[in-house]
Amino acid sequence: MSVLDESEREIIIMNKRTHIFGRRTSMGLVVATYIISACYVVPTTGTDGTVQYSHYPLPPAGTPLPVPAGATPATLTVRLYPSNEQATHTGVVSGSVTNMMTGKGRFVVNYLGEVLSGEATRVSNEEKRGVASAYSSGGMYMSCEYQMNTPHQGAGTCSFANGAKYQMHIGN
Repeated sequence: MSVLDESEREIIIMNKRTHIFGRRTSMGLVVATYIISACYVVPTTGTDGTVQYSHYPLPPAGTPLPVPAGATPATLTVRLYPSNEQATHTGVVSGSVTNMMTGKGRFVVNYLGEVLSGEATRVSNEEKRGVASAYSSGGMYMSCEYQMNTPHQGAGTCSFANGAKYQMHIGN
């Protein structure tokens, strides 16, 4: 057995403490990170008006999110096929409608370099029939009537301010 002088003993003791302390610190950081990432704080107002903070745990990583009640909005393609002489100059016109699944939708179409936007609405007492209207800042407007076969597919007719008429197909 060798005899260590005082300075060598201190170095060995310091190395052991640092090693143990370093390991505990790393473990503590891992635990703290896990705890922080596993919940979030939501402020709420108490009955007396004071702000209260409550912790809500998050689900583990990879857990599928719950599907919201009711149907979710669906964006559908809209294709307008010419049905009169005035419309043949533009050919097929494309756009989209976002069906909010509430009887309302957002309608957008690009026509002759102008973006027309508006809404689509079901006709009262008719679950599948509806009307759509759109307008551009340049003054162009259109109106359509349509009937949905399913929430994702339908057909109808559209008329533009310049007299062009189209057959409308909604969905794929």
